[in-house]
This record gives sequence, structure tokens and C-alpha cells, in this order.
Amino acid sequence: MLFRDELKAHEYLTNINYYRLRGYWWDMQSDYMRHTFKPDTYFENVIDRYHFDRRLRLILFDALERIEIALRTRMIYHLSIAYGGLWYLNASLFDNTTITSNGKTVYQNALESLQSEIDRTQEVFVREHFTHYPNQSADAWKVLEVASIGTISKLYRSLKNHLPEKAVIANEMGINSPPVFSGWMEAIVCVRNIIAHHSRLWGYRITKTPSSRLNSPSGKWFTNPLMDIQKKKPFLIISCMIYLCNQISHGHQIKAMICELIDTNPAIPVYKLGFLNQWRKEPLWQ
Repeated sequence: MLFRDELKAHEYLTNINYYRLRGYWWDMQSDYMRHTFKPDTYFENVIDRYHFDRRLRLILFDALERIEIALRTRMIYHLSIAYGGLWYLNASLFDNTTITSNGKTVYQNALESLQSEIDRTQEVFVREHFTHYPNQSADAWKVLEVASIGTISKLYRSLKNHLPEKAVIANEMGINSPPVFSGWMEAIVCVRNIIAHHSRLWGYRITKTPSSRLNSPSGKWFTNPLMDIQKKKPFLIISCMIYLCNQISHGHQIKAMICELIDTNPAIPVYKLGFLNQWRKEPLWQ
């Protein structure tokens, strides 16, 4: 690897772990066993990728916040009106047949996660509730405010599919299929965990692939089928997040910021994130 400024490179390596940067230069190698690099591979190009990835994650954090708050609010509103403030404790509303790898249902896992988050929170309104009503469970509009997007996603997923409120929530988020929406949220939670732990989106391969097919979407989506590589790279999940933000947060600038980031970094091979096959011509990205 070549260096334009070795002193600056030393500064970067003092503050950024070697194995963190390694993920950004992996494909720059000509021999993956001997770890030799292709001609004209510069350390500074690796740093450019690192900064690009970091800025992309910061933009997507904005989208995650909007999606999480919108879903939480809709679940509290619709389910509390229909079933009361303690609906999340009503096991009859949830699927108790799907068993996960730990031998428990998705609903049981969600409840355990929620209880852990309640126990940890320092939010005054939650602490005051249990001070004044020590033997009473708190209503959903209190406890779900301290629930993570992962817990909220699990609660939504485990709701019985015949509940009309489950469909209403998905429809208000712009998707007319609760199972498709559940799949989207599972994938988005995975990306959220990457961003929350400051990990790499660059080189990330999707383990929970959301559906790229929407029947009669209420907003702009794709007119052409996506390539497999676009589904397995962050491009599809990023597109899902933009679609949801278009439905719930009119006037947001997330798509514009991503396009600007790409335009101002023409040397970054964004196809490695799945941005290829004339992606800008699709309605969602126009």
C-alpha cells in the first residue's frame, strides 16, 4: 500500500483500529492470501471510504429516528384505543406458536426485552409511575417510549395477522402487507444495530433481506426488478428506509443528502453498496 502522507497515516492509525480500516481495503488486494495490493492503492483512498461510510451512517441515523418514532406512535395509538393501555400484556393478541432458537416465542422474547428496558431506564415518567403505583403495570404510552426499535419490531411482528390494527399500522407506514412490513423492520433493525455500534455498512451483506416487491405501493418505488447484488447490499434497505420516510415525514432531506454525498465523492465505488444498474432512474430515487 502506498502513502501520500505517512505522518497523517500514523495519526489515523493511532485513532482508528487497524482491523476496523481493514474492511475498507479488503477488495483493494490483488492476493487475499499474501495480502498484496493492486497497483496504485493508496492509504488515503481507504480513509476516503471510511469517511464516506461514516457520513452515510449519520444520514441514515436520521431516517432511523423518524421510522422508529412513527412506528412506536402508531402502535401505541391504534392498539391502546382498541384494546386498552395494557394491550402489550394481553397474550391473546399475539402469536404464541412460532418458536425461536431459544425455545421461546417472538412475543415472549419481546416482553423480556421490554422488561429489561423498563428496568434500565432513567426516564422520570416511568420511574414515577412505579413509585406511585408499585404493583401496577404501566400503560403502553409510557413503557413503549423506552423500548428499542428492536423490541417494538418484535411486538409488531408477533401480533396476530388477523388483527385489523396490524394492517392499519402497516398501511399508514405505506405498505399494504403486514408480513412485508415486518420483514422490512427486521432488516432495518439489523442496520440500526450496525449504526448504533459504529460498525461498517461498507462491505455489509444483508442477512435478513427485505422484500423488494410491493403490491400497489402508495408511494414511489421501483419499476424494474432489482439485481440480486442490490438486494444483498445496503442499497435495498436504504431504499426501504427512504420509502418509509416519504410516507411518514414529508419534506425530509435524507434522499437528497445521500445523493449529495455520492455526487461529492465521485471516486467512491458506490456500486459496492449496491448502487448500480441505473439506480437514479428509478422513481424512488428521482
